[in-house]
Amino acid sequence: MIWRFLNYRSCSAAENMAIDEAVLLETIHHDKPPTLRFYGWSRPAVSIGYFQELKKEINYDLCLLSDVKVVRRITGGKAVYHRDEITYSIVAGSSTGLFPNDIAGTYKIISLCLLRGLSNLGIHAKLAEASSIGACKEPDLNTCCFSVPAGNELMVAGRKICGSAQTRIRGGFIQHGSMLMTFDPAETAAMILSSDVPEHYVKLRRSVTAVNELLPASVSVETLCSALKKGFVDELRIDMTEGTLTPAEKALSRQLVKKYESDAWNRERKKKRISQIHS
Repeated sequence: MIWRFLNYRSCSAAENMAIDEAVLLETIHHDKPPTLRFYGWSRPAVSIGYFQELKKEINYDLCLLSDVKVVRRITGGKAVYHRDEITYSIVAGSSTGLFPNDIAGTYKIISLCLLRGLSNLGIHAKLAEASSIGACKEPDLNTCCFSVPAGNELMVAGRKICGSAQTRIRGGFIQHGSMLMTFDPAETAAMILSSDVPEHYVKLRRSVTAVNELLPASVSVETLCSALKKGFVDELRIDMTEGTLTPAEKALSRQLVKKYESDAWNRERKKKRISQIHS
């Protein structure tokens, strides 16, 4: 089976989430091969997990004042401040045979692909142990995805470099995550933690790292994407060919953008679950 590769492209927060969902639904509905996609954010944004309460878990007022778009994901997990990063997205149907039918097992396989990709740049990451899963000891840090590693997430010298989330529907799954190029703990704390307490962003600084902080010379988005793509090809022993969105995916994503721009979805989650959208 040959995977499709969608090369790096920056879009708005709503467009990014709409494309992810459109690819998932079209892949499962038509039993298509898996897709690996890399993308960026055309302006800084905060994405919140499907089950999070927006105003309780991020500094929504500051996001509005700072022109930082807030968007709700279809995946779970905690809030992520998207600024200088590569976001990866993996969509696969159940028929591929490469992934187990559970979140944890699939998570581990994808993390091993990312780990191998980072090793192509000379960054030696490890998978966080399952025992590291749990709430952060600082309640004010609990809403931030990078505040604590989950099992099998990527760590470099004890610091988290990538945060991911996954959701499964009948017939397949999507997992997407943020691979940090650089990291600004003060800005992240302000947007997500509603905090200007110096200790908070000092703790974030100690628990988070980024690609261009670990290398002697900064790498470009293109270089990082190439290294990560090779990681998937080598780890999974697959072939991958560069492609584009299909006309159906483009049409569906344009429809879904309205959902991801709406207050009904982003504030209150008042939309049908994804398994109910596509017939």
